[in-house]
Amino acid sequence: MDTGRISNGGIAAVLSFIFNGLGQLYNGQIFKGLTIVFLSSASMIVVLMGALLFGFSLIGRVLFSGQIIWGLSLFILGIISICVIGIYSIVDAYTYHKSRS
Repeated sequence: MDTGRISNGGIAAVLSFIFNGLGQLYNGQIFKGLTIVFLSSASMIVVLMGALLFGFSLIGRVLFSGQIIWGLSLFILGIISICVIGIYSIVDAYTYHKSRS
């Protein structure tokens, strides 16, 4: 959804760097921005869950077998997805402005 407002690509990229999806919201891409914010938040929750599982296994509070593997796997998956979503968000926010100019 385009509001017809002229935006600055550099500002949109910086906003997406601060938090994924803010650049899209600044550009007037409300649905895309909220989707990216949701995906980034979900990825952060995956990182937190992985860190908790891994941390509990390190201090000896094992809840189930394979907890350390699941913890590390979730943590790494969350970090990778945050990075991929972040790079996409920054590049998309900047290139959207360039394509509209």
